[in-house]
Amino acid sequence: MTFHTALSGLHAAQADLNVTAHNIANANTTGFKRSRAEFGDLFPMTAYGIASNAIGSGVKLERVAQQFEQGSINQTNNALDLAIAGEGFFTVSDNGALAYTRAGAFTPNRDGFVENAMGQRLQVFPPVEGSPGQFNTAQLSDLRVQIGESSPRASTTITALTNLPASAAPPTTTPFDATDPTSYNFTRSLTVFDSLGASHNTNLFFVKDSTLNTWTVHTQVDGADVGTGTPVTYGPDGQMTSPANGQIALPLVPLSTGAADLNLTIDMARSTQFGDAFTLTSLSQDGFATGRLTDIEVTAEGIVQARYTNGQSTPLGQLAMANFPSPQNLRQLGDTTWAESFAAGQVQRGTAGSPEFGSIESGALEASNVDLTDQLVNMIIAQRYFQANAQMITTQDQITQTVINMR
Repeated sequence: MTFHTALSGLHAAQADLNVTAHNIANANTTGFKRSRAEFGDLFPMTAYGIASNAIGSGVKLERVAQQFEQGSINQTNNALDLAIAGEGFFTVSDNGALAYTRAGAFTPNRDGFVENAMGQRLQVFPPVEGSPGQFNTAQLSDLRVQIGESSPRASTTITALTNLPASAAPPTTTPFDATDPTSYNFTRSLTVFDSLGASHNTNLFFVKDSTLNTWTVHTQVDGADVGTGTPVTYGPDGQMTSPANGQIALPLVPLSTGAADLNLTIDMARSTQFGDAFTLTSLSQDGFATGRLTDIEVTAEGIVQARYTNGQSTPLGQLAMANFPSPQNLRQLGDTTWAESFAAGQVQRGTAGSPEFGSIESGALEASNVDLTDQLVNMIIAQRYFQANAQMITTQDQITQTVINMR
């Protein structure tokens, strides 16, 4: 019996060495989780169970348990290198079959789909059409980077946050002439865009009227007057009283480029008339030109956005995170991926940064959680364990030989 007991010890030591060798071999594998060999003792069974004075008959390998503690996070400066700081897994699709991984080295393929080195596509919750900032968490879709250009948007509103001096005097020259600086008090310019993304230089002119607290705002687009000017008035408290809503609707500006006519409104609702200094805190408009893709940004909440040269960003989806009640029981697929199993429990889906999931670090990768020092020490222990069991077999052989040689 001693031979079989010691032989089970040899098998256990060999299994421990195999697990340790596997851990050491993957010490530099991104997202790898080390394993641990767990053993249990063996006792012979009788018809009535295990006798109280039974001698054990060896050891067996109970399971190889994965250890999912956090690995260190290393910066890479590649926006689509993703690391999870905390719990959870990335969800990937292998031709429709879902798998889960902590290895976040992703790149776009030739069609723009974001995938790992095995061709598994990263899964996201898609944006909800017509609801900016909202994502459909009940649906999974492949993350795809839009390689094309960002469409332009025609300007519709010019917002002027300004203070016109109450002490200003009317210009010395009348009527207003954009080419004559003595016919207006102040002017400022900005660029607006048409429906095709072409830019148009726009000038605003502020002319003090002879009537108290009254100004006229003139507008030019590409050097041509737009309308004849709009009067604006202020009350004794310096706040605008007319037009009542502070909105100056300009006549349509026809264009000869094939773009739709410009339909502009000047928003001066927050303008004031105080003191003796002209200030323009901001002058902005809501249009933009065509944009080219510049980079991809991933937030800590896993929101993936495409950024363009026109300053716009388009949400492409939110990373679909997954977790399990018992991750140690996930089925290993190799390539640092896992599949669902009954023992692991029902998959739990959610978003990064929520209580059940860690946050996302873009431009970083999670390293293997293998500690080489621990593994080398464990290798020595397993080696000694193997040698001791081998010595037990040698000792039993000597005893057996002695018994055989007795006369």
